[in-house]
Amino acid sequence: MGHVCCAMRDRIPPDLDLLPDGSFRPRQPTFAARLFRWAVVVAIVAGALALAALALWFALVLIPVVLAAAVIAWLALRYQLWRAGRSSDRNDVWRR
Repeated sequence: MGHVCCAMRDRIPPDLDLLPDGSFRPRQPTFAARLFRWAVVVAIVAGALALAALALWFALVLIPVVLAAAVIAWLALRYQLWRAGRSSDRNDVWRR
């Protein structure tokens, strides 16, 4: 256990600021800690904006695909109605 004792000797004791009512005054974080906290916040906001931009781009890319699918579906419906109109039994359009 001699190595634990030596390591503890090199450690700087904490700076505690005891108030008269028995509570401790909170310590102000160092400049590096505050800078790191703001860097993390900026990185999270930038990541969220990038994700939103990617989602918007994906939605805009899908618009022509949806329009083409709607046109194809409309043409298929018109073709089915045209074929049903050619059949001899016009009352039985939706049964097959």
